[in-house]
Amino acid sequence: MKAVIPAAGLGTRFLPATKETPKELLPVLNKPVIQYVVEEALEPEGVDEVVIVNSREKPQLESYFRVDGGYEDMLRKRGKTTEADLVHEASKLPVSFVYQDNPRGLGHAVHCAADKVGDEPFFVLLGDYFVPDHQMCVRMAEVSKQHNGASVIAVAPVPADQVSRYGIIAGEHVGSLDGSDVADEDEGAVWKVTGLVEKPAPEDAPSHLYIVGRYLLTPRIMDLLANQGVGAGGEIQLTDAMERLLGEEEMYALVVDPTEGCDTGTPAAWAGVNARLALADESTREAFLEALGKSALGDN
Repeated sequence: MKAVIPAAGLGTRFLPATKETPKELLPVLNKPVIQYVVEEALEPEGVDEVVIVNSREKPQLESYFRVDGGYEDMLRKRGKTTEADLVHEASKLPVSFVYQDNPRGLGHAVHCAADKVGDEPFFVLLGDYFVPDHQMCVRMAEVSKQHNGASVIAVAPVPADQVSRYGIIAGEHVGSLDGSDVADEDEGAVWKVTGLVEKPAPEDAPSHLYIVGRYLLTPRIMDLLANQGVGAGGEIQLTDAMERLLGEEEMYALVVDPTEGCDTGTPAAWAGVNARLALADESTREAFLEALGKSALGDN
């Protein structure tokens, strides 16, 4: 079973920093964002490879996941054994690459991995969002198992006045992941999806649940993406193919806590994630507060 991470974008929100450094390699503490996502993708049982959909203009991504014995030896000779081990660990992750030569949308990027995925279900994880405890995809796999291998998407509640910014699901609340009695938009609730609405007006929104950026899809989606026409923005949209998939197969959604993940898609969000994780880690908290300036934080 494979996990697909689309990573061919130009990262224009981070320019000029991303002129030479792919946004996926920007660090969160001491690891690049892409490594967090890869490690999360490998957590569900059965996932044995992560396929990164790359651009040929971003060879740095491939270099990062390639073993560099000379560099590791240099670190060890300088007594940096721990650091050498960390570098080696990252380069040995089961990662492969395919290419999206033209930026034609998320659906097109996912379809670039069709040969790698083959005739098996697969995960899609957006590359500017990661879940530190790695459990979101694990729980999605459990929902799929409970519903005969159906496709599952992660969703989270959003205030009514913000639904026009997101892709929103239509459907009905059918239970919960663990069988407990939860409200329809509470964490752990499971919905049967009947439709996907892109950026609806608040009065037209069929729910307040937006797609978070984690998908577990059946292989049929690749067949549909192969002949999917262009949609919003003149691009091939994954949600359009998922709408067609709903005409053939059942699809479910798992409600997750929106604060569970870390969004690194904008400079402000990326900076916030670094601060959040620095404060959460005992090994970095005090040093971070000192560097930031304790006076700026009052007594905290």
